[in-house]
Amino acid sequence: MTTAPFDVRGFDLFDFDLHAVEQDIAATMFAGHLQHIASVDSTNTLALVAAQSGARNGVWIADRQTVGRGRGSHSWHSAAGTPRGPFGLYMSALIAPRIPIENALGLSLTTAIAVQSAIASTFGFRIRYQIDIRWPNDLLLNGRKCGGILIETASNPATPTQPATLRYAVIGIGVNLNHLVFPPELDPIATSLRRELPDPAQPLRREPLTAAILLELDERIRHLAASRSPQTADLAPFSSWIDGRHVRVEARDDDPGGYTGTTAGLTPSGFLLVRGDDGHLHTVLSGGLREP
Repeated sequence: MTTAPFDVRGFDLFDFDLHAVEQDIAATMFAGHLQHIASVDSTNTLALVAAQSGARNGVWIADRQTVGRGRGSHSWHSAAGTPRGPFGLYMSALIAPRIPIENALGLSLTTAIAVQSAIASTFGFRIRYQIDIRWPNDLLLNGRKCGGILIETASNPATPTQPATLRYAVIGIGVNLNHLVFPPELDPIATSLRRELPDPAQPLRREPLTAAILLELDERIRHLAASRSPQTADLAPFSSWIDGRHVRVEARDDDPGGYTGTTAGLTPSGFLLVRGDDGHLHTVLSGGLREP
């Protein structure tokens, strides 16, 4: 297992090196659109404001989020860090590929695989066995959450001759990078990349992972845009949660219900199938998974 190839001695980790990342992503759709912010309420909020003002490309990276958001009403722990550097990678990407809105349903899984692959290639963790995807938007490292994805979209309405299409998508990504401890309520279920490395003494820089994520996203989004029909990747090589796993399906925030069952694969559009303990086959349209 290897760590990111950056020497942090004598370098302020808060001094994010945009130039180094720009060099690495020069051939991608994100080149020339990176911004670094010390503190912001939410990078997704910045990206949404830009999108609503007409922008269709951009990447925002923050040292700290004061109101980091997850799916539904969940928040994201986005602490600033210590004098040695920021705890996490908090970033949002604005994209606008010309794709039918039904194809856009694959963006969450596309992003999850991209971030998982970037973490694996940068730090040497094994895909699925160490860095795992918990449908639909959680990244787990050795069984504990290390990252999450929040995608917010807008669509163009259908016309008599054309289906509804994606207007834009904001892809929010949060990765726990340098946390060594978490609040007591999170410590049993959360971890960071640094904490899971063999030698966690050296703080990790954000630039290698940022570049790797954007390279993966560029390639996978271009592939999604080139597809003429909804494409759902075979997640078996990437996730241990998709088929044959006993889970609890948590209900939406406005629904106090929930149920347990065994995962049974994905629909063509990327929704999860769960064979409930009641014997019924459920299609999970929203909510999340947990250990029962």
